[in-house]
Amino acid sequence: MSNIVDPLVAQIADRVRTERERRRWTLAQLAEASGVSQAMISRIERGESSPTAVVLGKLSAAFQLSVSSLLALAEGTQDETGEVAGVRRREDAAEWRDPATGYRRRQIAGPHFPAEIAEIHLPAGARVPYPAAAFAFVRQVVWVLDGHLTFHDGDSVHELEAGDTIELGEPTPRVFANTTDTECRYAVVLTRGTQP
Repeated sequence: MSNIVDPLVAQIADRVRTERERRRWTLAQLAEASGVSQAMISRIERGESSPTAVVLGKLSAAFQLSVSSLLALAEGTQDETGEVAGVRRREDAAEWRDPATGYRRRQIAGPHFPAEIAEIHLPAGARVPYPAAAFAFVRQVVWVLDGHLTFHDGDSVHELEAGDTIELGEPTPRVFANTTDTECRYAVVLTRGTQP
């Protein structure tokens, strides 16, 4: 297998392994909780495979973390002194790319900010589904910045244009889809809710 080129892949590998070990889960237990195969989890933890958005959604759901939290924790977002950085330059921001769809996600807020904010670029024709559990314990708003987003919220479908927002309710399976021939850019803003 080739060496890891993308440092974010290595950081995601470390974060997934750390979250699993923190819970004292075996690979088999995480596989059962997430619905992701042991072989895939092992490849992710070794940095040999970059997880797709769907796999990240399943793993974050098993850990009861949002995808944004999992990626923000992987990024670290601290300066050399260990303090949370106040200014994050665009050129220094880590951007994660879904190897299956080309979906790109950049964390805007650091892991210690009280709200998680991410900017997403959804390519033309891309479709990214997430299980209901990926939305547990969070309050979330999706804000379309450019383009058109077809958002499936359980059985409901919403056609969202630039400037439109949708505040998400109870956890349900959701799909972010771009049915157009141009990229869609949107922001996700979420806060952690209380556990039931």
